[in-house]
Amino acid sequence: MYSGLLIILLPLIVGYFIPVKRPTLLHLVNNLLSWMVYVILFIMGVSLAFLDNLSANLLMIFKYTAFFFVCILAVNLLALWLLERRKPWKTKHHQEVLPSRLHMALDSLRLCFVVVAGFLLGLTQWHWLTYASQASEAALIFLLLLVGAQLGNSSLTLRQIVLNRRGMLVASVGAIASLGGGMMAALCLGLPLKTGLAMASGYGWYSLSGIVLTDSFGPVIGSAAFFNDLARELCAIMLIPTLVRSNRSSALGLCGATSMDFTLPVLQRSGGLDMVPAAVVHGFLLSLLAPVLMAVFSS
Repeated sequence: MYSGLLIILLPLIVGYFIPVKRPTLLHLVNNLLSWMVYVILFIMGVSLAFLDNLSANLLMIFKYTAFFFVCILAVNLLALWLLERRKPWKTKHHQEVLPSRLHMALDSLRLCFVVVAGFLLGLTQWHWLTYASQASEAALIFLLLLVGAQLGNSSLTLRQIVLNRRGMLVASVGAIASLGGGMMAALCLGLPLKTGLAMASGYGWYSLSGIVLTDSFGPVIGSAAFFNDLARELCAIMLIPTLVRSNRSSALGLCGATSMDFTLPVLQRSGGLDMVPAAVVHGFLLSLLAPVLMAVFSS
């Protein structure tokens, strides 16, 4: 357990305390982070191709993904609906005209094509591809270092995080609800509860959950975690404009950790500027929580 925590937390903490003052350097960190997502997903696809009994395992990945996605989504929506009923999030914002949601969804699906490309290369069974697991661990450490640097050099202060109660509240409810959905899916599938909790701890962070759980549980669980978290992001893109009219907490909570980056523009256009601080705090907290919980439950 402690070695897994160390591998995840140490680069995250080191990166967090690296000062990146120049805008050009911060831009470089953001670009490297984007590219590392593609590298890690490509390696994950390669690892998937080395599975024994491949066709049966692909069916298992689809089954696990479907169960976890439905259970986590259902429990999240129920918990966030109850939160909205108890503590309504009021606003006078009028929704703007949004860009094509299909176009945004296709941007997310490019990540699937990267996994497929890695999988097709892995089918060649070239000898040097057997080092994919070592490469994935090195890529993960570098990714976490970059994530730590990005979080540490964000404009958020501890005071801003503490003062934004809505962001903290939605993050807390969504985090607990996701874990409940993960346990429900694990019970339905006959998996250990720790596996279900680890699967649910990605909070939409597909690049991290895919590689961490592949290292801990193998390519089947890791691939299912990736597709589950990617499906969550796609679902959020499609549902935010509708949900935000009647249940702003659900619109934010559905985004998970992506509310501070990929889904932030959709939240801002749909819910107004007053939704941005809560969205950034929500995504920031889940981005810090996800690697820690995955390390704990994957031990």
